[in-house]
Amino acid sequence: MSRSRLITALDVKSPAEMKTLVDTLGESVSFYKVGMELFYSAGTLPLDYLKTHKKHVFLDLKLHDIPNTVAQAVAALTRLGADLISVHTQGGREMMQAAARSAAITAAELGIERPRLVGITALTSFSETGWEEIGGTVPIVTHVEKLALLAQAAGLDGVVCSPQEAARLRALLGPDFLLVTPGIRPAFASLDDQERIMTPKDALAAGSSYLVIGRPITKADDPKAAAQTIIAEMEESK
Repeated sequence: MSRSRLITALDVKSPAEMKTLVDTLGESVSFYKVGMELFYSAGTLPLDYLKTHKKHVFLDLKLHDIPNTVAQAVAALTRLGADLISVHTQGGREMMQAAARSAAITAAELGIERPRLVGITALTSFSETGWEEIGGTVPIVTHVEKLALLAQAAGLDGVVCSPQEAARLRALLGPDFLLVTPGIRPAFASLDDQERIMTPKDALAAGSSYLVIGRPITKADDPKAAAQTIIAEMEESK
């Protein structure tokens, strides 16, 4: 079902804003992303609220540190009930392997389903010019492919990538590897600060597993209507 493949980004500043938005969207949305802005300001409250309301949670904190530190962080986030957790692929093979082991061990100890781990490749705000400015010596897509292969070899469940890279990664990594794609802009929305973007219909056709969409929903005059319009666009990819 297309509805289950939509992850709405809760890029809001307070628990009160989050509750209002989740209540407004109701059954239209079943999966939410809690990122740095909300988690750092509200702590675990958003996860508690979302899990109480039977929602799935993508905890997008982009973990990046030495292997032991990331492993301990993943264990803590697994205990909080996150369904999907992001780590940075540029932390390297050992860090990603430690994260995957920690998620599996912690979930087994608790008797719960293991959260899936996805690796951040290159942020969708990067243009090729911006990429070169930070030392990129190969095209973004080439770098993303290399990191995605490393993530798969290290035991992650998928990666976060631009929808523009989805088709190549799907062909390279097979049908079961998760491709979580932000940078989705439906026909009615502005581009904001995103560079490597695609419509919901085209992203799913390219091989995206989940679409992460924030401002086109959260900043809309009618968030529920915006979400339903996006889901309708997603249905067109079938």
